[in-house]
Amino acid sequence: MRLIKLIPEDTKIPFMGARLITFPISMVLVTLSLLLMFFHGLNYGIDFAGGTVVEVRSHVSPAPLAKIRSELGELGLGEVQVQGFGQPEDVLIRFGQQEGGELAQQAGVAKVKAALGEDYDYRRVEVVGPRVSADLRRDGAIAVVVALALVLVYLWFRFEWQFAVGAVLTTIHDIVLTLGLLSVTQISFDLTAIAAILTIVGYSLNDTVVIYDRIRENLRKYKKMGLAELIDASINQTLTRTIRTSTTTFLAMLAMFVFGGEALRGFNFTMLAGIVIGTYSSIVVSAPLLIFLDLRPGGGKGEEKSEPGSAPAKA
Repeated sequence: MRLIKLIPEDTKIPFMGARLITFPISMVLVTLSLLLMFFHGLNYGIDFAGGTVVEVRSHVSPAPLAKIRSELGELGLGEVQVQGFGQPEDVLIRFGQQEGGELAQQAGVAKVKAALGEDYDYRRVEVVGPRVSADLRRDGAIAVVVALALVLVYLWFRFEWQFAVGAVLTTIHDIVLTLGLLSVTQISFDLTAIAAILTIVGYSLNDTVVIYDRIRENLRKYKKMGLAELIDASINQTLTRTIRTSTTTFLAMLAMFVFGGEALRGFNFTMLAGIVIGTYSSIVVSAPLLIFLDLRPGGGKGEEKSEPGSAPAKA
């Protein structure tokens, strides 16, 4: 049976020739994303904006989640999240802060109980206040910063400093663009979105490091090749692997986005956006950064070239 090849094995796409176009485009997108986050903001979920959590157990199994969402959505409580967890009859209900302080929040709990009636046992009611939600926002930001710092330290020892800085800047690019897209779409930003962003950090770095590792190998083999030409060869050599990995991961997350329900919609959307942005950046952002960071002084310009596939140059 003949296999279908989405990407030819011997591509020779001149990615670096387009860097004067793609790199400014990325900078414009990053700037727009920052402006969106500053002026338009993110749609913080209950974890970050505060609210109430009600844990109930249905007398029937499985719990009718769609019916619960429909009934609670008509109470005027703002955003209401309903998700199953644990046993099929267990349900977690979340709704945001109500105007009017603690009394209004307690009135919201009373509305939920009245709407659900006697068909449920109420096991837990917790209020996430503004101070707790602020702490969660701070801790989420710290988690992302610490992850980037540890990556920088590891890559600094693993590669030259230019690779470490390039990988971290590429990852920051991916995070900012993803947050900008979340600001545009107003998808709920909560702890699951933070988990998705940390996953994107790992995914994007994995793609970037694969390309960087091939660049480092080729730097040792082709000592007189121009840096832009060497980077093009390295990206093309890893392009099939990059596209296949991204496509399979994207399709898996797309299935979760379509069939995973409302509880995971924010996580799945963030992951889908991150996969696309991470694949794009690992190809057309991370590599040009090495040229701007002067990985090989002079880039080997004007020297004798050694084509990929020829005998390695002697040290």
